Amino acid sequence: MPFRPPCFPPCCGLIVVESKQPVPLKGISVDVQVKGFVADVSATLKYKNEEEKALEAIFVFPMDEDSAVYTFEATVEGKTIVADLQEKKEAHKTYDEAIKQGQQAFLLEEDESSADVFSCNVGNLPPGQEAAVTLKYVRELPVEADGAVRFVLPAILNPRYTPKEHDVSVTATRPQVPIGEIPYTLSVSAHFQSAYGIAKIVSNCDISPVEYTNEDKTAAKVSLAEGHKFERDVELLAYYSEMNKPSVTVEAGQVSSDAAKEPEPSGSLMTESVAMLNFYPSFPAGQEQTNCGEFIFVVDRSGSMECPMNSEPNAPQRIQSAKETLVLLLKSLPLGCYFNIFGFGSDFESFFMESKEYTQQSMEEAVTKVNEMKANFGGTEILRPLKKIYGTAGMPDHPRQVFLFTDGEVGNTKEVVNEVQKNSNTHRCFTFGIGEGASTSLIKGMARAGSGIFEFITGKDRMQTKVLRALKCSLQPIVKNVSLTWSLPSGMEAILLSKVPTAIFQGQKSIIYAQLKGKIYPSSNFLSSPRPTIHRLAAKCLISQLESGNDSKSEEVKKKILETSLQSTVISSLTAFVAVNKDTKTPVDGPPIQRDIPAPGTELFTV
Repeated sequence: MPFRPPCFPPCCGLIVVESKQPVPLKGISVDVQVKGFVADVSATLKYKNEEEKALEAIFVFPMDEDSAVYTFEATVEGKTIVADLQEKKEAHKTYDEAIKQGQQAFLLEEDESSADVFSCNVGNLPPGQEAAVTLKYVRELPVEADGAVRFVLPAILNPRYTPKEHDVSVTATRPQVPIGEIPYTLSVSAHFQSAYGIAKIVSNCDISPVEYTNEDKTAAKVSLAEGHKFERDVELLAYYSEMNKPSVTVEAGQVSSDAAKEPEPSGSLMTESVAMLNFYPSFPAGQEQTNCGEFIFVVDRSGSMECPMNSEPNAPQRIQSAKETLVLLLKSLPLGCYFNIFGFGSDFESFFMESKEYTQQSMEEAVTKVNEMKANFGGTEILRPLKKIYGTAGMPDHPRQVFLFTDGEVGNTKEVVNEVQKNSNTHRCFTFGIGEGASTSLIKGMARAGSGIFEFITGKDRMQTKVLRALKCSLQPIVKNVSLTWSLPSGMEAILLSKVPTAIFQGQKSIIYAQLKGKIYPSSNFLSSPRPTIHRLAAKCLISQLESGNDSKSEEVKKKILETSLQSTVISSLTAFVAVNKDTKTPVDGPPIQRDIPAPGTELFTV
C-alpha cells in the first residue's frame, strides 16, 4: 500500500513553495449574470511581472465540467487581443512558435484527463509589464434539494490520484502554500433574474445585503464582502418564488457582422434558431415507495479523505462526513431490501461476502463497522471495486442501486464513467462529492451515466436534505418511457441536440436543446441577442454527449466534435484558445522563466 503523508492545513496562494519567488498573478475579478437556471460568467485574471527576466506563467485551475468556455482574450498595454479557437495541436504550434520568436502569447485549454481542469499560459511577459486575460463561459445551474438554484465559483483543485498505468495528472505537480500567505483577493459581482421573482439569496461567504433592482423583485444583485480571500469555493444560492413552471426559450440564429469573416455554412448550429426546454416537474403524490432494492454503498477510504471538508477552522475530515452521510442512509433504508458496503483505496474490501437482507440487526452491525472506518487505504482506485460489483449477479426482484461517496480525486475519470455507462442497464448510480474540490467530471459523469442523481456535500448545512432526496429518488417509482412531441408550424423541423431523459425523478431538473429549421415566428419567448447563450449551451451539451459516447474515438465523431466546437467557439477536448500579440514592442530574447501559479487546495502532499 503506497504511503500517503498526512494532510497539512488548507492551502493556496501565489508564492512557489520551493523558490519563494513572487508569482505574477495579482488578482481575479468575476462578473456573474444569472437568468433563471443559466449563468453567464466573465472572469479576469490580472498579471504583473515583478522579476528581472521575462516570464511564462502557468495557472492550472478548476471549472465545473458543464461550463461552455466561449471567449478568451488578453489586454496588454491598452490593446485587447481576442484569441482564436483552433484544433489543439495547431494551437500549441501557434503558441510555441510565438514564444520562440519572442512574441507575447496566451493559451487556454481543457486538460486531457478531465473536463473540469483547465490551464492558462501567459508567455513572454516582460519585466515590469502588466497583462490581463479574460475568459467567459456559460453553464446550466443545478437545483438543490431545498429548491435553491446553486452557482459555485470553484477555487479548490485537489491533486488527483493517478493509477500506475496512467500519466500523472497535471493537478499532482501544482505547488501550494499556506492560506495565510495568499497575497491577493477575489472580487465577485452577481446579478440574478427570474421571471417568477427572487425570494432570497444566501452564500457560504460574506456577501453584501441583497439589493433588488426592480419593484417586482424579479432582479437582484449581491457582491462578495471587501477583502475576500479566494481560499474556498464561493457558493451562491438563489431561491425563486416559483420553480416548477416549465418554460421554452427560442434564440435566433446568428448573423456575422464581420464582413471579412467567412460566413457559417447554411444549416450550421449557430445560424439556425435553437430552443431550450426547461423542466423542473413536481408530480402529484401517487404510488407508495417500494421496499425492493439492492443498495450497494461504495466509500472512498483513500488517504486524501483524511483532509478537511473545507477551509473553515476545525472543519471535519472528509471521511467523517462520508461516514455520517452513510449512517443516515443506512438508518433510512426500508425493511426487506438488501445491502452491502465496499471501502476502496489502493485495494478494496466489502462488509459482507454478498448483499445481506436489511433488518434491525444487520443495520446495527453495519453502522458499527461504518463508525470504525478510517481513511487508511492509500490511493484512489475506484475502477476495481466497480468491476467487482458489476461482475456479481444482482438480487432477483431487487433493482441494484449503487451509492458512491468520494472526494473525486481520480486521474482516470473518463475510464470510470465509461465503466458505469457500460453497466447502466443493470443498475442506477447515485454519487456524493465529499468536500470542496471534488471532481465535477467524476461525480456528475457517473450519476448521469447511471441514470441517478448527484450531490455535493461541503459542510453540514443541507446534508440531511440532500441525502434523503437521493434515497427517495432511488426508492420512488420513476417516470419512464419519456417522449417529446413537437407541435410546430408547417415547414418547421426540430432536430434534438441533447438526449431526452430516459427517466425523470420528482424534483429533478431537465433541460433539452433542439435546433429549429425553417421560418421562426417571434413570440414572447423569442430571444435575439448578440450573446448567443442558448446556442453555446446547446453546443456544449452536444460536444459533451459526443465526447462521452462509446464511439468517441472514431474519426467521424472527432470530426463532429471539432466542427461543433469551432463553429460555436465553445472549447472542447480537441480545441484550445490561442492569442498572439504580434505587436510586441520588444521581443523577448531567449526562453522565458516558467512560473507555476498555485491555486487553492485542501492538502499539501504528493499523490
